Amino acid sequence: MDCGRRNTKKYNFRCPDLKELRKLASFVLDPLDFKQRHGKLLSILSADVVEGLLSVLVQFYDPLYRCFTFPDFQLMPTLEEYSHLLGIPVSSRVPFSVLEEIPRSNLIAEALHLKKSEIEAHWVKKGGLFGLPSDFLIKEATAFAQAGSVDAFEAIFVLLIYGLALFPNIDGFVDVNAIRLFLIGNPVPTLLGDMYFSLHSSSVQVVYFALASDTCFCGEQTILEIIDSCGEFSNVPLIGTQGGINYNPALACRQLGFPLRDKPNNSLKGRSELGLRNCVALEAYTLWVKKRALELKMTYPCERPMSMVVVEPLSLPNQDIEKLEDTIIKMKQEKDMWEERFRAFSKKHEEL
Repeated sequence: MDCGRRNTKKYNFRCPDLKELRKLASFVLDPLDFKQRHGKLLSILSADVVEGLLSVLVQFYDPLYRCFTFPDFQLMPTLEEYSHLLGIPVSSRVPFSVLEEIPRSNLIAEALHLKKSEIEAHWVKKGGLFGLPSDFLIKEATAFAQAGSVDAFEAIFVLLIYGLALFPNIDGFVDVNAIRLFLIGNPVPTLLGDMYFSLHSSSVQVVYFALASDTCFCGEQTILEIIDSCGEFSNVPLIGTQGGINYNPALACRQLGFPLRDKPNNSLKGRSELGLRNCVALEAYTLWVKKRALELKMTYPCERPMSMVVVEPLSLPNQDIEKLEDTIIKMKQEKDMWEERFRAFSKKHEEL
């Protein structure tokens, strides 16, 4: 299928320096116990990022439908997948909205097991946002870890992961938005919103983590419910730290294991209408995707699959064949001998 070609877009990926966080991770004595309390945040620090692969992937972003459109199929990151990725459920609590008041110093101090005076002494403004320097937080986390104060260490360590890995803004600085998200404890919608907003505005700030962690893997999960609407609205609005956007989860039914029957505006919606899990895409949807791929045009040419080359088996010399036959005969004789011994042993065992 020749979908045509279009020029590639330039994206600037931001890969935050996580060396200090990885050093702090060595203080986690029981990773499984940490995972039960904080999800899979430790795995983020060891994510292997290949910028070249990400650069190729983002070229397939379809701004009209908020997904990655390929010549005959589509993929899109979803709330369910990000929840699985982080090991953190999508909470029923009100998500981040940017409208929250700046948290009071006593609330931040209580959450981090620090003194109010310590928070106020290090509360500074950078890039138009208030926050805390990461070196101050790293120093406090290290002190708590060495003193055996697990709860205090983990609280500051998790905040640092929020501020430096999930929602990075200014190097060496955990801004107030990351602190708000830490206190709310519902990061999944905001992280997904940041990913979509960054792609949509061609200003990739957090795609480092959001796309580097393999977003399409829900086939291994048992997804019982899909967040496919917000009130009476069919799409899901997302508010990230950079701005707001929405996405259409109806397009993700197939990758979540449910059939896709037609294009989005004709797709059946509602949890009761998802049908049986079979990952099937019916003809009406497939034809629509191919048409959309032609309209969008692909960045890279569609290569035909390489034809298989059948290699004729090599013929063995007669002397090698004779040796092989002798070996097979000896192996058969040994097999018969051991079977005879086993039968004799079994008979003697029964007599005893």
